[in-house]
Amino acid sequence: AELTKYAANAMLATRISFMNEMARLCSVVGADIENVRRGIGSDSRIGYSYLYAGCGYGGSCFPKDVRALTGMARRAGAEPNILSAVTRTNDLQKRWAFSVTVARLGADLRGRVIAVWGLSFKPNTDDLREAPARSIIAGLLEAGARVRAFDPVAMPRARNEWPHEWLSSGALSFAANPYHALDGVDALVLVTEWKPFRAPDFGDMKRRMRRRLIIDGRNQYDPAQMRELGFEYCGVGRGE
Repeated sequence: AELTKYAANAMLATRISFMNEMARLCSVVGADIENVRRGIGSDSRIGYSYLYAGCGYGGSCFPKDVRALTGMARRAGAEPNILSAVTRTNDLQKRWAFSVTVARLGADLRGRVIAVWGLSFKPNTDDLREAPARSIIAGLLEAGARVRAFDPVAMPRARNEWPHEWLSSGALSFAANPYHALDGVDALVLVTEWKPFRAPDFGDMKRRMRRRLIIDGRNQYDPAQMRELGFEYCGVGRGE
């Protein structure tokens, strides 16, 4: 029963990491991961569940259970090659949004203000355990940026659970609503696919942002539409 439970979550984590690896390949060869997803998901042997590229998985189950199964295998003398690769791929993917930000704005982010939409590891929860947003924000702050974040429910927990120096220094602040987070920013990083973020007021966003750069870590928006609206858009494996 223990092995079955670990294996189930490890399988789902593997699907996510596989799609993120395919997304990195799509970025190199100019393909769109969304077209790949629709194509392979139409195969009934595969299906669409957990087949979305993004900025990595977090939470209380997937990271813990993959590590537990990895440890079980090693103690039994069976080297878990795939499980180890799943974890490495996810750790790498959590740095994707920061890497894209640096590629667009430069390695020295001093004087830059970055908005982050979404702090929890998934929507409809305030759970911050191993959330990609923490890794992204840590990278941005270390590079000298100031971060203004918004999450519909997770901000109180972030204030209590994340490093105090982030807030006391003023490097990280929380906005009253998603649009206030955008005032004068150099980029928006969308981390959690909360429903209110799916169809925002793009006109209001354009008026507020200093640089209209959207780094979409959940592929919520259509690249062609974003360009037509006047945004500089970066999705996960969208063929840019």
